[in-house]
Amino acid sequence: MILIILAFTTLPFWVFFYFGTYHSTITQPPDFIVVLGGGGMPSQDGLIRTYHAACLAEKFPESKVIIALPGDMKDSTSAIRLMKREMIIRGVFTERIVCEVKGTNTRSQAIEIAGYLQGKIVKNPITIVTTPEHMIRAIKTFEKAGFSNINGFPAFDKGIEADITFNDTKLGGEKILIPSIGKNLQLRYQFWNHLKFELIITREIFGIAYYKLRGWI
Repeated sequence: MILIILAFTTLPFWVFFYFGTYHSTITQPPDFIVVLGGGGMPSQDGLIRTYHAACLAEKFPESKVIIALPGDMKDSTSAIRLMKREMIIRGVFTERIVCEVKGTNTRSQAIEIAGYLQGKIVKNPITIVTTPEHMIRAIKTFEKAGFSNINGFPAFDKGIEADITFNDTKLGGEKILIPSIGKNLQLRYQFWNHLKFELIITREIFGIAYYKLRGWI
């Protein structure tokens, strides 16, 4: 009941927004753009992270791109190969892309990338591209692995700009004794989005707690 009541408020969105914008101000061009792979490819996570990473790579053409996702580089249908291919389709030259395929969670990915960069990890700026809810844990995990100059670039969805309200009566169909919802965007979308935010934020809080107890952040 508490979660349902909160879903009618803006609190879930602002908590989600806070998670996503943690250390999100890029103050200098990153030497490395680190894309954390998420749930595979194609997937909502994989595609949106790739999109934002490609936008960032276009803005900073001197940056190298590191894609962190476990997989088989010899398999042309593997998620990591598809993610690299998507980056290339979006204009990122293959020479700029490095694939980190050993790490199976954020902690191991941070360790593997730290090993790849060796002595560069302290001074070189990096920007992490990941989903908004994962940003705090990702940045803190990379800090624990030795990185000190980190920013985040959250892979936020972009909403529809058009007016999507409608008139229930004009659309015809059966006449039923319930209120029209065509102009109620909160009931049609916002409430359900906030329930989703509550779920993913709760999961992420447990993830942060586990990493903290393990000494990974």
